[in-house]
Amino acid sequence: MNVLHYALAGGAAFRTPGDLLRGLTLDEATGAVPGLPYTLGALLAHLQVTQRTSLDLATGRADRWPDGLDVWPDAPTSGADLTALLGDLQAGLAEAQALASDPSSRARDVLTDLAAHSAYHWGQVALIRRLHGTLPEPEGA
Repeated sequence: MNVLHYALAGGAAFRTPGDLLRGLTLDEATGAVPGLPYTLGALLAHLQVTQRTSLDLATGRADRWPDGLDVWPDAPTSGADLTALLGDLQAGLAEAQALASDPSSRARDVLTDLAAHSAYHWGQVALIRRLHGTLPEPEGA
């Protein structure tokens, strides 16, 4: 595994997204934390839309960032919506991992940017779950 793999999916310097999301419920995803401008679900929706758009750029499915893209879409409002969102995040992580194995120059640049952006927000996910009192212990701890 190379540094880009770890930066995208955790496991070296920080916890994996799967570990951070373990046991997440709709109530927690939609629950407000006093003083925070968004819910955990809104943050995850932001991660998903930016991840999907970045992957479209990295793979050549898109040639530029879409005009007017809503990078803070509505948070999931049902269990089915949350499940779909989490599934798409996991699928995107798998796609990013596959691309990171032998990336083109363009893909490497986009994936590096995605890794930095995502790491920032995965840290926020951990913090919000800690504030909710629901951050799971690391697997194997």
